Order: sequence, then C-alpha cells, then structure tokens
Amino acid sequence: MLGHLGVNVPDLAAARAYYDQFVPLLGFEPWLAEDDQLAYRPAAGKPGTFLFFYPAPARVGYDRDRPGLQHLAFMVPTRSDVRAAHQLVLDLRGDVIHPPRPFPEYPPPYFATFWLDPMGLTLEAVCHHDRD
Repeated sequence: MLGHLGVNVPDLAAARAYYDQFVPLLGFEPWLAEDDQLAYRPAAGKPGTFLFFYPAPARVGYDRDRPGLQHLAFMVPTRSDVRAAHQLVLDLRGDVIHPPRPFPEYPPPYFATFWLDPMGLTLEAVCHHDRD
C-alpha cells in the first residue's frame, strides 16, 4: 500500500477550496492545512493512502499526456457515490470527461466517472460493485 501520494499544484488555496468539497464524497477527510502543504486522509480511521498537495515550484502547466501522473482514481462503495461525485462536478461547472457509466474495457464490475479538476488533473470516482 502506498503511504501517501504528493501532487504539485499551481495554487494551493484553490486546490484546498476545490478538494475540501470533494473529499467527503470520496471517502477522505482533511488532515493537514498549512501554508506550504495540504493533506487528506482516508476518513474514519480507515487504512489507505494519504493525499498531499504542495505548491508547484515551476509554473509549467500540468499535462496528463506527458510522462508522470496520469490521473487519480478514488474508489467509492456504491454507484450512487459515483453519480454524486459527477453531480458535484456539474454543480461546480467542472469539465466532465466521461459521465457515470460502466466501462466494459476494464475488469468488471467497473462503474466510473472522470473529470478535470481546476488545475487540469484528471480525477475519477469508481465503484467496483454492482450496488447502488
């Protein structure tokens, strides 16, 4: 298991404002908020990978097609949770890549939605169960 994952962002305050809205839907909770870093941990003491955000020292924009981080996938327990994440993206006028649907090209069951965060990072909410 990964202990934590660190992501550089161009605007730490904007990342906090955005991710503070999403992490409860995705099974995470705020853990650390300082001037030079921000972190979320799995909610309710569950084991899992912590997610850290840092201010990017370089001002080159993120591109998911370049070598490096391609996307972050958050596993959620139900398909309803996938739809709830999608609805929040729509409410925030976010950029949806794929609305909630089954992805038969991946091992079933795979029900997911993909979107871009304000920094251009691809995010995914995925349910590996056939339950709502």
